[in-house]
Amino acid sequence: MNSKSSDHDREHLDLVFLYVLQALPSSEIPVVEAHISSCADCRHEIETLRPIIGSFVSWPTDVLRSPVSLWGLLAQRIAEETGEEPVLAPSQLPAKPEWEEAAPGISCKLLATDTEKNRVSMLIQLAPGTDYPPHHHAEVEELYMLHGELMIDDKKLYPGDYIRAEADSVDHRVWSESGCTCVLLTSTKDVMF
Repeated sequence: MNSKSSDHDREHLDLVFLYVLQALPSSEIPVVEAHISSCADCRHEIETLRPIIGSFVSWPTDVLRSPVSLWGLLAQRIAEETGEEPVLAPSQLPAKPEWEEAAPGISCKLLATDTEKNRVSMLIQLAPGTDYPPHHHAEVEELYMLHGELMIDDKKLYPGDYIRAEADSVDHRVWSESGCTCVLLTSTKDVMF
């Protein structure tokens, strides 16, 4: 979403981001698709996000959520092999990730965790005027801007910008004057100071 979009509040942005990540409950998909079909800003945002989402293909399968239809296919195959009735999918879909306040002005929504490789992907939001603590990158960190503006040391990032920090590098100052939302793929072993 671009910053000119006044009709898009935080919850609406969450729905569009989760739609692109294919993490929306099936009951919410028609409503979001109906809005996207009538909103040029949302369609543009989705096209901007496709390259970053495409990079998830190389992630280990235990990190990514499987589609809901996989349960039915698996249950049917097991039923055919055992001769028993298929086990129905749980009636309750997994709860969508919730925003958690990590520190004053900093909220995150966990998308996936790879405990074996100490990696995490999440949405991060900084409130206007918020500083993120200086930190040392234990491994490669990738950040993709979705909304707002973000300063990392002397670099200013805008929606659609991507930045990669190598292992053992340091971000001395990270802040947002206007507030921002980004996708962050990083190590769980980063050190704040």
